[in-house]
Amino acid sequence: MNPKRQRILSGIQPSGDIHLGNYLGAIKNWAENINNYECFFPIVDYHAMTIPYDPREMPNRIYNGICANIACGLDPERCTIFVQSFVPEHTELCWILTCVSSLGSLERMTQFKEKSQRQADREGINTGLLAYPVLMAADILIYKAEVVPVGEDQIQHLEFAREVARRFNNTFGETFPEPEPKLSQAPRIMGLDGKNKMSKSLNNHIAIVDSPEVIEEKLRTAVTDENRKRRSDPGDPDVCNIFSLHKLLSTPEEVAWANRECRVAGIGCIECKKALIQHVIDLLTPIREGYYQIYAKPDYVREVVVEGAKRARSIAQQTMAEVKDKCGLKLGGGE
Repeated sequence: MNPKRQRILSGIQPSGDIHLGNYLGAIKNWAENINNYECFFPIVDYHAMTIPYDPREMPNRIYNGICANIACGLDPERCTIFVQSFVPEHTELCWILTCVSSLGSLERMTQFKEKSQRQADREGINTGLLAYPVLMAADILIYKAEVVPVGEDQIQHLEFAREVARRFNNTFGETFPEPEPKLSQAPRIMGLDGKNKMSKSLNNHIAIVDSPEVIEEKLRTAVTDENRKRRSDPGDPDVCNIFSLHKLLSTPEEVAWANRECRVAGIGCIECKKALIQHVIDLLTPIREGYYQIYAKPDYVREVVVEGAKRARSIAQQTMAEVKDKCGLKLGGGE
């Protein structure tokens, strides 16, 4: 008899192109987990509403997200892919968890502080941005997920989910496991600007559907070590986003070569980039081709989403029945 597999959950927002950073930092890791865990991978569309967006674009972004996840290796036969808003129990549990959440903890969230500081008018900050970690906690706890793959930037949010699980358990009785983090092996993937995390909103990314020509152009013009002004200046690979990609995609011999020759000005940045470009193209070409094959099958994509939501909701409804019972949300009298 096979031992029960631990349940794992992680999601991605439908906020534009799925990019190389998403793949190397998250989705690749998810795909490697589907044989060893019971996996749930939602497209978290409610989370995407915390920043301004065009509602006319959202349906296509959700569709693109599903196609991209499958193309990146998330086999719907071996994991559950669904859309967050198709399972209303997420927001139902979110409200209950809000009632056991600390306002102080939410206001201390680094991402909230960073995003709110970008808005000069504090009155313009929507409450969803503040409550984002509560919804994330609900996403995880509704399935009683025991493991959550996260990058370093999400550790604080996961610790909040663990805190909320403890608060609920202490208030209403043991219900939720405290989810453990599963850190990605990939470091934070820097963008082509060399300053910020790779991001669609900052337009410093390589999309998984970019053509070889676009990939080459983006990498050719990417920022490297800004202190290396001339070809003859020694560089520092440790501060170069191109070298960070080399470490993930190139052979050990190429990594050693780039590391050594950059430091002594034996090669220029263009030579270093040329050695990386083909690796990126080789990685993304089958993903791009798979994406367009899946994109052309809307009936299949809808079937994946419907079946995924059905599987997810059957578990979510069981959890909510237990939660409501423990919270006393039932009719009294007649006894």
